Amino acid sequence: MNLHRLTAAEWRADARRWRLGDEQQQAVVREICRRVKSEGDLALFELSRRFDGWAPGAGEPLALGRPAMEAALAGLPAPERAALVLAAERIRAFSTAERHLDVEGPEGLRLLVRPVRRAGLYVPGGRVPYPSTVLMTAIPARVAGVGEVWLATPPAADGSIAPAVLAAAALAGVDLVFRMGGAQAIAAFAYGTSSVPRVDMIAGPGNVYVTLAKKEVFGEVGVDGLAGPTEVVIVADGTAAAELVAADLASQMEHDPMVWALLLTDSAALIDAVEEAMVDLVPTLERREVVERATCRLVLVPSLEEALALADDFAPEHLQLVGEQAERLVDRVENAGAVFLGPHTPVSLGDYVIGPNHTLPTGGSARFSSPLGVHTFLKRRSVARVEPVKLEALVPTAATLARMEGLTAHAHAIELRAP
Repeated sequence: MNLHRLTAAEWRADARRWRLGDEQQQAVVREICRRVKSEGDLALFELSRRFDGWAPGAGEPLALGRPAMEAALAGLPAPERAALVLAAERIRAFSTAERHLDVEGPEGLRLLVRPVRRAGLYVPGGRVPYPSTVLMTAIPARVAGVGEVWLATPPAADGSIAPAVLAAAALAGVDLVFRMGGAQAIAAFAYGTSSVPRVDMIAGPGNVYVTLAKKEVFGEVGVDGLAGPTEVVIVADGTAAAELVAADLASQMEHDPMVWALLLTDSAALIDAVEEAMVDLVPTLERREVVERATCRLVLVPSLEEALALADDFAPEHLQLVGEQAERLVDRVENAGAVFLGPHTPVSLGDYVIGPNHTLPTGGSARFSSPLGVHTFLKRRSVARVEPVKLEALVPTAATLARMEGLTAHAHAIELRAP
């Protein structure tokens, strides 16, 4: 097991971050994007056959519409359908609460907030379906007021899409589900092809090739961020339950071998207990091989204040605060994608049904970016009207600033309107 005990100083020296692809991966993605941009469907379908194992044949649609989604929802077992419905309700309620409103400023100034026209959402595929990611991406887009919401996800070799994904798309209000994955899906959304209309914003997580493609097309289209492997940092005192801490660390480690899982505590006894609990737990897990390859560090710190400072420096995707000091510490957190407070709020619960989004900044980007949400799909623009009574006071200052910058035509246009 990739489990190590460290001091705070050792952790500062050991901390490493995921890097977005190597030169070979970047070159592959650039070529994929170039081909889709220049060749359209011809390249998209060829690349889909190569990487997804499926592409539409003659007369076969690339995208599935609402009837296929509604049929999948109706066909789900009742407990699964009920789980998706409850999760969708809570995500929609939280998204509605964060919807930005137009703002009236002083003296004829307004801030207008409007949605993008088209959003392209990416949901990973592969060995398991991710209906929760469908809900977490599509519901905020709909609440934002996006006119057309499309989703791309890799199909199975027969062209089918997991019923759970289609069912979640039905509940979330997705218009079309495109059976395409990888960098070619991102390029198709960004540039448009005969089968895939161009979008204004691309959102949703994916593997390194998807993420590199989002980076490649940024500027042609908006993107929500560049997501890397999952990260969880748990800050806990000696009252925390070791079994729960171990379970929460392992729950995130099962995502990917590149995951970072970190415990920061001022209790040596808790580290002993968590290490023992991990040794007992991991062999019982279904995804044991993945968990064993992920990175887990148990770090002893002099104080919880030092723990919080280390957490802020790391700026994790997920931050859990556990123990008697949790309430005292929460307002002091500066950098984290999402904070989970107390022993009854595990990150894995937040992945599904709490309500806030599970698509979060990774790789330290919580220092400057935010979770996916309604705001991801909104644009802001200012509207200004200066009345003559206010113009007289503004002209000298504006003209002076224009001349300071050597822009005398600016000054002329301003002074021409002076009373």
